[in-house]
Amino acid sequence: FTLPWSLTFLLVWLFPLIYSLIMGFTDYNLLRPDESKWIGWQNYSSLFSDPDFINSIKNTFIFVIGTIPATTIIALFMAMMVNRTFRGRAFFRSVFFLPSITSLVVIALIFTNLYQRGGYIAQLASIVGLSVPEYGFLYDNGTALYSIMAMDVWMSCGYYMLIFLAGLKSIPDELYEAADSIGAGFWRKLFSITLPLLKPVILFIVVINTIKSFQVFVEIFVMPKGKFDTMTMVYFIYEKGFTTSLQAGYASAAAYVLFAIIAVLSIL
Repeated sequence: FTLPWSLTFLLVWLFPLIYSLIMGFTDYNLLRPDESKWIGWQNYSSLFSDPDFINSIKNTFIFVIGTIPATTIIALFMAMMVNRTFRGRAFFRSVFFLPSITSLVVIALIFTNLYQRGGYIAQLASIVGLSVPEYGFLYDNGTALYSIMAMDVWMSCGYYMLIFLAGLKSIPDELYEAADSIGAGFWRKLFSITLPLLKPVILFIVVINTIKSFQVFVEIFVMPKGKFDTMTMVYFIYEKGFTTSLQAGYASAAAYVLFAIIAVLSIL
């Protein structure tokens, strides 16, 4: 009974994982696999002297540090809003969650149009007196990555809102009633009841959001394609392994650096 799952696990997950680890110590090229040879740690030493890879690490950390706190706080605020009883509560829950089940490619294409020169967001920024990049938000080194981060926060909040909502439902109402009886206000109840009892949920959200954010790729691929200072680690791996250079060994080494970073942060 476990054989179908076991075969899938071995062939689709475990074998590629081990094979990629071995490839990271070779100069494996996808077009010339027979010419590959063992080069030891050379790929790894080359990575940390590669300015493109160092820049991809920097951009990935900026993305992670910039999106996770904003996503977590906004998702918690949304969950607390829709946890109250009011008319139309189910509608707002559905609307907030809708971006999370919409195709990421579709969302990226929509925001590409919104961010372009003369687009809707550029017009709104001009109305309130903000400066707008000459060629659009995605074609400027100072705004491209941050524009994608803003889109990611908007898209992700609904999913984490649902997880927070489940956590809020598990908190006994008697605790809030007791707090009301002694005159505790909103902030006192938030920091004395809600956040302490949501610690496991917050930890879960931070861990899975960290893993997801370190693996950001589709947004970068669809929107600026790694240009204008938006090169992230996964896009670097894709570019080195599957485009012009086809350096699968070099890309595998970069993938294992990313794996190590995610593993360490997840354990912490």
